Amino acid sequence: MSNNQKTGDNPIGAFFASAVILLSIVACSLVYMFVMGDPSHFEGGDPVNGHPKPGDVLGIVYKGGFIVPILMSIVVIIIAFSIERFITITKAKGRGRLNVFIRNLQNMISNNQIEAAVSECDKQKGSLANVMKAGLQRYRILQGDTTMDKDQKVAAMQKELEEATSLELPMLSKNLVIISTCASIATLVGLIGTVLGMIKAFSALAQAGAPDAVALANGISEALINTALGITGSTVAIIMYNYFTTQIDNLTYKIDESGFSLVQSFTASTK
Repeated sequence: MSNNQKTGDNPIGAFFASAVILLSIVACSLVYMFVMGDPSHFEGGDPVNGHPKPGDVLGIVYKGGFIVPILMSIVVIIIAFSIERFITITKAKGRGRLNVFIRNLQNMISNNQIEAAVSECDKQKGSLANVMKAGLQRYRILQGDTTMDKDQKVAAMQKELEEATSLELPMLSKNLVIISTCASIATLVGLIGTVLGMIKAFSALAQAGAPDAVALANGISEALINTALGITGSTVAIIMYNYFTTQIDNLTYKIDESGFSLVQSFTASTK
């Protein structure tokens, strides 16, 4: 399997990300126009000038203006990629508990049960198991190699583990940049909507004579709704990004710990 296939850097992965973003924008725009903007949500059946009916959340959110579907799309993108990352990282952990797997593996390696350790990796699956299996297979080959001295064998073992790890890590962090980007832009897009809403509100107050009450209410609604959506999207994105990076760091630490243990055992058993 090539590096590109292993890390998920392929046209299918790129298409998935692009498709999710595009579909989110289209779906949210349609919901905004035809569901939230339905005349039944407004007094007098007028989505433009009419007030939302009391307690009608969809009508209230619709009054946030054209920035609302953008913010909705950002929230949907965050949720979609959070689900995708959760599934991927869960699979990367493997089938059983990692601490139990590591302990069993260390016991097998200490007893020089390399074949049993490889079989345990096949049962566990996941990123840690993949790295350790690559190391164990190299361990088995190097044990019977008489052309290399001890230092060369240890270096070859370390290199094998490093290469195996480098193939797994990009898959774990893939698409996290989308979540982190959404965390940054959600607040900014919400702020744009807030500013536009306040401009409308102050324009209504600036009317000669009596202020335009409808325009004033629409402007304030637009400002507050966009603020709420922007902060909500940013908060969810930050929480999910921090959660996933913590999970990846923990898994990376376990990979490094297991790899170091394997190298130490190999060094001790090699003459």
